[in-house]
Amino acid sequence: MGVPRVYCECAVCEEARTTGVNRRYRSSVMVDVGDESFLIDCGPDWRVQMEQRKLRFVRHIVVTHAHFDHIGGLPEWADACRWLECRGQLYAPREVIGLILRQYPWLGGHVDFHEIDEGILLGGWSIQGWKVFHGKNGYSYAYRMEKAGYAWVYCSDAIALPPEDQILMHGLDLLVLGTSFYKEEAPFFTRSVYDITEALELLSVLKPRQAVFTHMSHDIDLGRDYKLPDQVTLAQTEMAVLLEK
Repeated sequence: MGVPRVYCECAVCEEARTTGVNRRYRSSVMVDVGDESFLIDCGPDWRVQMEQRKLRFVRHIVVTHAHFDHIGGLPEWADACRWLECRGQLYAPREVIGLILRQYPWLGGHVDFHEIDEGILLGGWSIQGWKVFHGKNGYSYAYRMEKAGYAWVYCSDAIALPPEDQILMHGLDLLVLGTSFYKEEAPFFTRSVYDITEALELLSVLKPRQAVFTHMSHDIDLGRDYKLPDQVTLAQTEMAVLLEK
């Protein structure tokens, strides 16, 4: 839901309304590679995020799954494509494209859809996606990206991944992983994303050179010291990471 949540007056939400360290938008990543720069996911905060970065357009968008917090900005993006007379290029697995078109059947008037179930080369990055368990919310897709000896994975919405779903997450320079809470006490069958304690257990198996936790709720306070390992960072709005060794 982003931070602050409109109904909430917890300490984290109140801080986000003032100094704003904890102000968080729906998770999205811009991979900056010049003319072929691409966005991963396009949530309902897309317009604000673009304005923050002083960007006027992005032509290429890769989508992880068809939940509103990851595709809610697509209508505004398509409107930009229309006004700029530049067709957008959207990349997603076939089943995800079907779900997007069910929600926004008119998008095809301004956007070209590319099925990437067998992988794709975009912006010099070799991208391979696979389905991951998203708890009570069904499934999402994670993406492994490789270029010039650098490998990283974006996995924003997953929980309790079995070993067979972790295969492409080994040998990473960077893992970007969704962690909504520090320690989520809700019954497992109601949950959909790793908490930080579980994520740290996963990192002990995967051993990425660097990890960034994203998709964080108002349970996470960036002013608090969680005693995380040196290679682990909590994402912040407009955070930049250099994708090279």
